Amino acid sequence: MEKLQSVRGMNDVLPDESRKWEFFEETVTKIARQYGYRNMRAPIVEHTPLFVRAIGDVTDIVEKEMYSFEDKLNGEKLTLRPELTAGLVRAAIEANLTYNGPVRIYNLGEVFRHERPQKGRYRQFNQFDVECFGFEGPDVDAELMIMTARIWKAVGIDDVRLEINSLGNTEERNAYRAKLISFYESNLTALDDEAKRRLHTNPMRILDSKVASVIEVNKGAPNLLDSLEAESRAHFDGLQQLLSEAGVAFVVNPRIVRGMDYYNRTAFEFVTERFGNPLTVCGGGRYDGLFEQLGGKPTPGIGYGMGVERVLMMIEDSVAFGQLDAYLVHAGEAARVAAGKLAEALRDAGLAVAQHAGGGSFKSQMKKADASGARFALIVGDNEAAAGTVAVKPLRDANGAPIQGEQAIITGLSVAEHIRSVA
Repeated sequence: MEKLQSVRGMNDVLPDESRKWEFFEETVTKIARQYGYRNMRAPIVEHTPLFVRAIGDVTDIVEKEMYSFEDKLNGEKLTLRPELTAGLVRAAIEANLTYNGPVRIYNLGEVFRHERPQKGRYRQFNQFDVECFGFEGPDVDAELMIMTARIWKAVGIDDVRLEINSLGNTEERNAYRAKLISFYESNLTALDDEAKRRLHTNPMRILDSKVASVIEVNKGAPNLLDSLEAESRAHFDGLQQLLSEAGVAFVVNPRIVRGMDYYNRTAFEFVTERFGNPLTVCGGGRYDGLFEQLGGKPTPGIGYGMGVERVLMMIEDSVAFGQLDAYLVHAGEAARVAAGKLAEALRDAGLAVAQHAGGGSFKSQMKKADASGARFALIVGDNEAAAGTVAVKPLRDANGAPIQGEQAIITGLSVAEHIRSVA
């Protein structure tokens, strides 16, 4: 019988890899809660018109990348979510979430895009998403970026840069769009077929082109920041002041446009060049018209999505993610009973303990203890069970590096204290 394999671009996460995932998830959720964000979740499947209306029908996501299908039972057009914001806004409108005032939320979940798998971006990938509903000023824009700078520090990443831009309001973008079309029409021979196709539908996306000839043309393109009027300019200036006051470094990049049509005013990306070409690991912006666009009351909003797989590529493998404190080795009936009680007592004390299962000699069990990645092997035989003691053998240091340590005999009640005392 043919062996079945995973779908291309939809990857398994095995136990050794999942330790890094858990480390990341625990870190970002803890920091989000420190800033007053609460968890919110929406379905993986939504009605297709939600994404068409929110993201824009002439975007790459809607035109080429969505996994859409027709429900066999009732003929509804459904889509696997290609991003998280639209579904969360839909849920907020449906639940009247902002009735009592602004809210801050976060979410971790899978998203789906039918595109060529690439570095850190697959057909099923994960995002850490934060959203703020009901906040108008630049202070919450800055808060998101300050919080994200704290996340980078907490996970040990120091080679990302923050790039910011302002997309202005609808009127300012329409005026800029006219200037941009005129500019590109005068440089038509340098545009590739994709840029020409976008010229009269979504010309701002041409600014994000990766084609060499278009990149060169874009160096002379008009600057949207020059089209901002007083209110949008004040918002953008206020954001820059708040970031400077917080000590968060940034650069202004007028070419940031983002991939969804719902963005206005603030747009930003955290970019790394660790892998050669610039790679965006986190990006988002303000979407003050999205609630109305989806049938809700006028509600300002801002949020971002962080590509989890791309961030995990940047977290050092040497960190001891979710390291097991101890592996409990035992042989003999009395030792088995004593080991079971000891394991539960150590878990009550807050330690992570794996108890050997399946029998075998002390030698074979010690091999499994070493393979488990635990910091200590705890050894209980019938003699130790009778004496109420445990042999404690160090296997690794706090960073997960193997060590050759002296074995100590400890009374059962003192094992947790002993483990915590060893640096």
